[in-house]
Amino acid sequence: MASTEPAKVEPKGGRERVLEAAYPLFSTSGIRAVGVDRIVASAGVAKMTLYRHFPSKDALALAFLEDREQRWTLGWLQAEVQRRAEDPAERLLTIFEVFGEWFSRDDFEGCSFVNVLLEIAIRDDAVRQASVRHLANIRAFLSGLAAEAGIEDPDAFARQWHILMKGSIVAAGEGDRAAAARARELGELLLAHHGALPAQKA
Repeated sequence: MASTEPAKVEPKGGRERVLEAAYPLFSTSGIRAVGVDRIVASAGVAKMTLYRHFPSKDALALAFLEDREQRWTLGWLQAEVQRRAEDPAERLLTIFEVFGEWFSRDDFEGCSFVNVLLEIAIRDDAVRQASVRHLANIRAFLSGLAAEAGIEDPDAFARQWHILMKGSIVAAGEGDRAAAARARELGELLLAHHGALPAQKA
């Protein structure tokens, strides 16, 4: 007979508590603007606990960016695009459908990877380089969709599509709630140029 006892919830470890506290702070305020004292206060841990798991604030920032990729890129954007559409070209356009919903939210915070590039000008900075890699991972996803759609140079196309994505995020940050719809219109033109519009759009 199955137990009716409620499952025990294990207490969160220090590393998890620090990272969960840092995630919304870094997402909304940026990495450089958030100090260690603010993070440990939000996590409810001692500063020693933070440094036990993350030797420096940069180490915590790198862990945050990894977490951001898992939550935002893979767990949300790519998952939603793949759930909503089957055709690869339609999946590319669906990115802007998902973005439109994101842009309309009161807690829209922009792209953390782009924000890091704007915050950190030193090109060989480890956190900046990590953001560059995470952005490249998004382009790899786009390139894969472009290849499936039969586009001749999927990498070049992915770079163009990524410009539309990043531009729409910045425009939404300016207050343009129609930025995603505008980017989708440009995306349709780009797909048409490559002869890769979805069947219902062709």
